[in-house]
Amino acid sequence: MLELRNITYEVDDNQENKEILKNVSVTIKDHFVAITGPNGGGKSTLAKMIAGIIRPTSGQILLDGEDITELDITERAKKGISFAFQQPVHFKGLTVKDMITIAAGREMSVGDICDILSEVGLCAREYIDREINSSLSGGELKRIEIAMIAARGTKLSIFDEPEAGIDLWSFSSLIKVFEKMRDEINGTILIISHQERILNIADRIIVIADGELRQVGSREEVLPQLLHTTSACQTLEEKL
Repeated sequence: MLELRNITYEVDDNQENKEILKNVSVTIKDHFVAITGPNGGGKSTLAKMIAGIIRPTSGQILLDGEDITELDITERAKKGISFAFQQPVHFKGLTVKDMITIAAGREMSVGDICDILSEVGLCAREYIDREINSSLSGGELKRIEIAMIAARGTKLSIFDEPEAGIDLWSFSSLIKVFEKMRDEINGTILIISHQERILNIADRIIVIADGELRQVGSREEVLPQLLHTTSACQTLEEKL
């Protein structure tokens, strides 16, 4: 269970303090949780704060009752938190097999790695020895990153706008991967997104706007209200 208590984050903007997050308090204990809201509202900042990339100006972050506010990203990773960036990082000279083994933190057989790649919809024979570089598409990199997180088996897996930079076909395939993860993974999946198809498979939706917590509830409670805010001809991103 993840608990955020009165999280505030301020930055220096032209010698004035600007609040990016304002006294956010929420408990996350559902299996599949989506954080949504308008661009610039503080969603990605909150995700990075949970992962330990940045620290709050004030407030507390607790994981299973333990205060992890002062822990850095490495220490939080050891506690069981994974973070997937909007744009997956390229690692010259390392293969898919290398990366999944490193992520798992243990020796893995070829069979084990192939099983994980198959779970994210990749043909293991074609990918296991490929280098993580620009020859891979955005959708392929996203799937490999998901495979790495699956190999780690962490208690909290955070994805920051996984739909960013990929084509519609790849995104449709990713939805199936996330549906499979939702049904099978142990732990909590936390996804930052404004895509309706992702929100539609979430157990719980958290709405952040202007740095403030605006709404928390089940998919059935929150999503219809989001969709009702503007005309049906707009995308959910535009609505938010």
